[in-house]
Amino acid sequence: MIVAVIDIGKTNAKVALVDLATLSEIALRRIANTPVRQAPYPHHDVEALWTFILDSLSDLNRERRIDAISITTHGATGALVDAAGELALPVLDYEFDGPDELAAGYDAVRPPFAETGTPRLPIGLNLGAQFFWLEKRFPAQFAKAAAMLTYPQYWALRLTGVAANEVTSLGCHTDLWNPWTSDYSSLVDRMGWRLLMAPVRPAKDRLGSILPAIARQTGLDPATPMFCGLHDSNASLLPHLLADRPPFSVVSTGTWVVSMAVGGRKVELDAARDTLVNVNALGDPVPSARFMGGREFSLLTDGQPQEWSEADVAAVLARQVLLLPSTQQGSGPFPHRDAQWVNAENLSPGRRFATISFYLALMTATCLELIGGNGTTTVEGPFAQNQLFNRMLAAATGRPVVASETSTGTSIGAALLASDGVPAMSKGKRTEPPADPAWQAYGQAWRKVATA
Repeated sequence: MIVAVIDIGKTNAKVALVDLATLSEIALRRIANTPVRQAPYPHHDVEALWTFILDSLSDLNRERRIDAISITTHGATGALVDAAGELALPVLDYEFDGPDELAAGYDAVRPPFAETGTPRLPIGLNLGAQFFWLEKRFPAQFAKAAAMLTYPQYWALRLTGVAANEVTSLGCHTDLWNPWTSDYSSLVDRMGWRLLMAPVRPAKDRLGSILPAIARQTGLDPATPMFCGLHDSNASLLPHLLADRPPFSVVSTGTWVVSMAVGGRKVELDAARDTLVNVNALGDPVPSARFMGGREFSLLTDGQPQEWSEADVAAVLARQVLLLPSTQQGSGPFPHRDAQWVNAENLSPGRRFATISFYLALMTATCLELIGGNGTTTVEGPFAQNQLFNRMLAAATGRPVVASETSTGTSIGAALLASDGVPAMSKGKRTEPPADPAWQAYGQAWRKVATA
């Protein structure tokens, strides 16, 4: 079976063809996902994305017949639609700081961390804060909303006409979901939003076939099924939930680096350090932590060479050249610390790149420690191809790291929603903790200074 996966990340949007027989991507289309920075507030360019999605489906279907469609998107995003399925308000960009204007009012109504597993986050990173701000600032338009939708399901609505919500996006630091009762949180009832919430459907649910107009425009079979879809980090986790034996950890990398621990050590999550409870595609709570690692990598390496040598690595380890947190502030395990370079005078490009890779690995190791990560760590997404990141992550955790072979683990996980079987996972390259004590010494030095 060939599944077309619509994968809308914060930085890029993709449509991938996944062959379920081999669990591999066989074709890919990609564009930048650039917000519209104009009135009434910065928002996602859903019409440009819609054109890209339809053009990609049409183009890819000419290469290989598409048998089904699935969807995955970034979190912290939702849509308000009217009775006709049109947007009542633009889809707010979660990096917009407007919701902070009403922070005091929102803090008075949001549920405690113990109820939702959601930490209080700045800007629009709590979807509940977005909806709260929209209702207060645009009451007339908000009143036209007939449904509140999580972001993957907004796109599913446009493709099928069926309105739904789904737990991996509801459970993604929104304040809207109680993972312990598998129901909406007290915030939803306090704000009178429950009747607006579309029915909750499992990620694997077949919502229906694509709309006839979509079939005509793309050339797809009108009977092509559309699956409900899920949050992108949980898409990366799903293949491992189905195939791996706990304990294990999965690190999903993209704009955000999201670490998830399954069957790990029991720890008390620290809401002040951007730990949270995600909800996986099976509906179960998953201790998680995150930082904006992909964004940091892009900023730190912009225009800089990314080549390195073993001599560069040895020099960085010996000299203990350190990049300390945090390049992106307001989230992650060190949300209020200013980034700082140590012992970094006259760095060559190769040594700079090694130091950046080590920084990202040690931030990830910190996240795994905070959530009780144990067992083998699988890295999904772009960072899986960074050998230095994998080696330092193995050194810092003292556990093996497996680099996923797929370019985006999200697409494989989303495609599996259309499968009835258990995947035969291709594990990828395995990295054991380095024997050279210089690696462990480097990690210890970084942690000592970072946590001081």
